[in-house]
Order: sequence, then structure tokens, then C-alpha cells
Amino acid sequence: MANYYKKVVEMLGENLASFLELSKKLLIDWKVEPKKLLHFLQNIRKDDLIGLMEGTHEVREIPKKDTQKEEYTSEVVNSDYTYPKEYKGPKCILDQIDMVEKQWGLDGSYARSFVANIKKLPDGAEGWFAIPKVSAVAKKHFPAITNPAEQYCEAVKLVLTKLAESRSFTNYREGEIIPEKLRVHLRTAGFIEELENQQQGDILIIAVQYGMRHRGKSIRRARETFASNEFGLGSFALGCMALIHPERYVRWEELDTDCPGDEFSPDADGVFSKSPIFIFYVRLKFDTNGVSDANDNYGSASAFVPQV
Repeated sequence: MANYYKKVVEMLGENLASFLELSKKLLIDWKVEPKKLLHFLQNIRKDDLIGLMEGTHEVREIPKKDTQKEEYTSEVVNSDYTYPKEYKGPKCILDQIDMVEKQWGLDGSYARSFVANIKKLPDGAEGWFAIPKVSAVAKKHFPAITNPAEQYCEAVKLVLTKLAESRSFTNYREGEIIPEKLRVHLRTAGFIEELENQQQGDILIIAVQYGMRHRGKSIRRARETFASNEFGLGSFALGCMALIHPERYVRWEELDTDCPGDEFSPDADGVFSKSPIFIFYVRLKFDTNGVSDANDNYGSASAFVPQV
């Protein structure tokens, strides 16, 4: 532990006092939970962290709910797109757990116990979905990788590989799924951590809407209009859902899916101006869109934490 602190001091040098002041602001003034602060520090680029401490970068406080609604209001278009007729909604949740077990080699026993005592579906959600935990996938498939940001990117690459093995598929971001370009949105990371603390085992059971709720909105407008218990889904979760529900992506005139739970930096320069998408045209495709783009044939998929 002493060596760890020595490395921190050596890396930060004169910025150590500023780092402590930044941590104090986040923990005390803004009441950020220690685990969320840890996730933030694990995923932030060194240059961005130094910028925050030197004042050249800014951390904006999350706006109050009533002021959030006024952001990016022009980034909305009318949409009549819906899910393809082949998609009838989520499969039986127990069947989903069985499929996740087989696809990923994981243990679904706790998930089955959780389902037996499942609560009422939260308002806004369309149904229950089973997705593997990234940590469980990492332990099973790439145990040597321990950094959470790297684990996430490896998990995304693995689910896209599985999609390519299961159907006609194109990944337009081949070679670009790296921590410098792809990361989990902070809001999503916090809610996923909360759900994982509530649910033991390898598989998460989440309440989801598949895009209809936010169709026609830009990704950043959708994020601003999330309910207090709502968060965006990312590439990994949506890729896993597509594996179990291939019929969700079968028509060019369907409502396709934005991934507001992820952020993408095209130039790996700390500017995360895009987010991933899943789209069907001739085949299923994985790509990115600008977070300010409002398209009538896209909707942001999101999940909900049951409110007590």
C-alpha cells in the first residue's frame, strides 16, 4: 500500500494538493458516493484529471430535474417508427437466463432466485431482460484484464463477435473499441453499480424500454429527459439483448437503437461527441452517431431501477 501511495504522489507531483481538493469537493460538496468517485477516477484520462485540477477542464454539477428539461429542446423530431412486427417483446425471463448461461458460460442460479421475488415493473419500462455482468464475463473469458475500462471494451468486442457469428453483421468500429474512445457514461455506471449491489451472481435482471420512449430525440436530449430512476443502456447490454432477441433488428423501416449509456470519442482526444448505435439495413450494423443528432428512425434504449 505504501508503494501505491508513493506512485500516486510521484505521478501527481505539485498537483497532489489540487487532487485532494477536487476529491473533497466531489465527496463533500456534491455528495458523490465513494464507489462512484472511484469509478470516475479509474476511467478518467490522466490529461483530463490534470486539467480538472489545474482549472483548464470543468466538472459541471448535475442540474436539478426541472432545469434538465430545458436542455437541447430543439434536438427532437417527429417519429412514427416502431419496433418491427416480428418483435413481440422480451422473451420469458427464465428462458433469457437459460440463454445467457449457454451463450456466456455463466451461472444463472441467483438470477432465477431473484426473478422468483421480482417486483412490479417500473413505470416507463416495457419488460424484464437478462444481461451478463461485465465483471462475470471478464472473470470467465479474460481474467488477466483487471482494469474496469479495459474489461468493458473487451466485453463489447466479445458480444459483437458473438453477433457476427450468429447472423449477418458489420462492425464499423472495428479496431476502435478501446478505453480512449469508448467508455460508460457516468450516470449509467452509477446505476449499474447500484443494481449489481442489489443482485448477486453473474446475471443482472433489468427493466428496459427498447427505444420507443425516446424516439426522435438526440442522444443528449434523451439523457436530459430521463426519469430520476432511469439510465441509458450501452453497447454491451444492447448487444446481449440483440443476441437473445434477433427479431428486434430485421427491417430497414424499423425503429433502431441509440446507446446513450456509452460515450465515444472519434479522435481519442477526450471529446466524447458520439455514442454507439445498432441499426438494421440489409444486415445488423454497429456504428456511432453524434449525440446532438436527432433522427426519426432512432430511439435511445434505457433501463429503470425499481423505486422503493
